[in-house]
Amino acid sequence: MKPDRRRFLASAAIAGAMPVALARAQAYPTRLIRVVVPFPAGGPSDVLARLLVPNLSSMLRQPVIVDNRPGGAGGSVGVKTVEGAASDGYTLLLLPVDAFIQAPLVFKDIHYDPIKSFAPVASLVTSPYVVVVNAALPVRSIQQLATYAKTNPGKVAFASPGRGTQPHLIGELFKLAAGAEMIHVPYRGTAPAINDLLAGQVQMLVDNFISSRPFIETGKLKALAVTSPVRSTYLPEVPTTSESGFSMLQADYLQGLYAPAGTAAETVEKLNASVNRALESTEIRDSLAMFGAVAEPRSVSEFDTIMAARARTSAATLAAAGIKSE
Repeated sequence: MKPDRRRFLASAAIAGAMPVALARAQAYPTRLIRVVVPFPAGGPSDVLARLLVPNLSSMLRQPVIVDNRPGGAGGSVGVKTVEGAASDGYTLLLLPVDAFIQAPLVFKDIHYDPIKSFAPVASLVTSPYVVVVNAALPVRSIQQLATYAKTNPGKVAFASPGRGTQPHLIGELFKLAAGAEMIHVPYRGTAPAINDLLAGQVQMLVDNFISSRPFIETGKLKALAVTSPVRSTYLPEVPTTSESGFSMLQADYLQGLYAPAGTAAETVEKLNASVNRALESTEIRDSLAMFGAVAEPRSVSEFDTIMAARARTSAATLAAAGIKSE
């Protein structure tokens, strides 16, 4: 075969393959996408998911739904649903970063690996935690809470959205710092924890602004401190844990979106770009502001770095709080 003819045939083959490769890259998504939230409806993860999915659906031009899968330690039922799903970008997971990373460290029967079994897709929102108490509790500051808990051993119960979650961790650190005998009451999500806090069944909760702010504003809950480095613009009168003498309680609440490991990089990048555009919308930013939360759009690699960093420090932090694997 003459060289010119070989070059022509090779060029034709490449040209013919390009539309096929392009079609494959542009094919996703072609059907409904499911965002699994491993907690009950009404909690912060659920609220965020329902803010996000209409914009995400518009960006991707396909229906996107929220699928609440509560139950199991650390939301493990929902997490395992996504872990076992096809790596095609049609089943995603939304939950707080620290709850995701820490659950396998505190529950012996959880065997997923948050780093190896999942692909980070997008960083979503962040907000400080706020230490809140039932309005009837006779304290007005976190220092007074520490004194009250110490002088009333066993009478202060602190709620959390689950064992091993960041609110549980902060609660245990506060208990140690106060030198108090306090009872931890874990729930399957934030919504039921707040319900019992409002009813006086428990006295304290370390919560995020997304779910607690409406009750703080109506006076049903008292905010004693925020865990951010500086005071929140949403609750400027509430001191930080650091300025209140509890610097070990400084922490932030970060939500993330994940896909099963092995999901094509092109699919992950497309999801990341769509989520980031959605987070930049005025509608979502204004809605988040109502809850004291801030959009945190990042690249896939940036979010991956954050996940790896938090995974490296989680075991030591849990050990410092006295939380052991059970």
